[in-house]
Amino acid sequence: MTRVSEDFLSVLNARSQDIFRRLVERYLDTGLPVGSRDLSRLLQVELSPASVRNVMADLEDLGLIAAPHTSAGRAPTQQGLRFFVDAMLEVGSVDETERSQISRHIETSAGHGQVEDFLTEASSLLSGLSHGAGVVIAAKADMVLKHIEFVRLDAARAMAIMVGEDGQVENRVLDLPPGYTASALQQAGNYLAHYVVGRTLSEARRVLNEKRAEQRAELDELTQKLVDAGIATLTDPKGNGAPTVIVRGRANLINDAMASDELLRMRQLFDELESKDGLLDLLGDAERAQGVRIFIGSENKLFSLSGSSVILSPYKDANDKIVGVLGVIGPTRLNYARIVPVVDYTANVISAMMARKRQ
Repeated sequence: MTRVSEDFLSVLNARSQDIFRRLVERYLDTGLPVGSRDLSRLLQVELSPASVRNVMADLEDLGLIAAPHTSAGRAPTQQGLRFFVDAMLEVGSVDETERSQISRHIETSAGHGQVEDFLTEASSLLSGLSHGAGVVIAAKADMVLKHIEFVRLDAARAMAIMVGEDGQVENRVLDLPPGYTASALQQAGNYLAHYVVGRTLSEARRVLNEKRAEQRAELDELTQKLVDAGIATLTDPKGNGAPTVIVRGRANLINDAMASDELLRMRQLFDELESKDGLLDLLGDAERAQGVRIFIGSENKLFSLSGSSVILSPYKDANDKIVGVLGVIGPTRLNYARIVPVVDYTANVISAMMARKRQ
C-alpha cells in the first residue's frame, strides 16, 4: 500500500470509508457518476441524502472524488481509484469454469508448436473475459537452438532452417559460393549443428568464431566458406531487439466508450500501443514486480495521455526468468476485482507452457 493510501485510511472514519467504497463500486459497475440519493440507497446503514452529501463533500475536499463536467453526481479521481485499489479492493478468485477454459484453450494452442500461438490465444482470452483489450508483450528472446540444417533452394542459394527449443522456427536464406558440392553443404551443416545445438544464437556465434583456427585444420576451403555463410545467418534479422506485441479486443474498447471524449482517449491508447520504447519500459516494470501490478491513468507514462488503466502480470520461462508480461488494458472503470485474478492465473498457465516447451 502506498503512503498516500495509508494517510487516507487514517483520516477517514468507518462511515466515510463505507460511502467511498460504495460510490466507487457503483461507478465501476455503471461507468456513471453517482449521486447522493442513489448512494444512500446502497448503504447498509440508513443515512439521508443530505448526510451522504456532507460526507461526499469531505471526500471531494480530499481529492478522492470529483464532479465530471456538469454532472450532479461524483466519480472517483485517479487518486481515489488508487486508494480504493490499495486499501479496499476485495479480489475474488477465478471460478473452475474459467480456469478450465483458460487452461484448455492455451494448451490447445501450445500444441501447434509456436510460442506465439498460445501467447495470441492468451491475449484473446483476456480480452473476452475482461471486455477490455488483452495484451501480451514478449521480450525478443535469443533463441536456444535445438536443430539446424541447410536445404538447397537453387544453384546459388540455400536456406538455413533453425529450430529453437521452444518450438520457434526461423529460416534464413544464404548465398552459396561458386563450385559448392552437396557433400560440402552437408558437412557444413553437420559442423554447425555440432557446436550450436543447445546454445543461444549469440553463444553459438561466439563459440564458432573461437573455433576459426580449428576450422581451417578440419575443413576444406569450400566447406569453410559455407560454414562462414552459416555463421552469418545466426543473427537477429531485425537487429533491434524489439518486443513482440500482441493486442486483441481493440473493438471492445471502442464499443465500450461511453462518450466522445472517451472515444478520443481510446484512439490515443491505440497510438500508445505502437510505442516500442514504452512497451520495453513495461517489461522493465514487470521484472521489478511481485505478481500483478495495477497502473491507473498517468501512473504509467506510456498510457498517461489516454488515461487508461493497465493490469499486468509477468510470465516466466523454464529458467524462472521473466520473459514477458500480459494483462488487460481499458478505461479506469475496469472491474479490478474480477480481472486481477484472471490475469494472475493466465500468467501462471503461460509460465507453465513456457517451461513445458523447453523440455
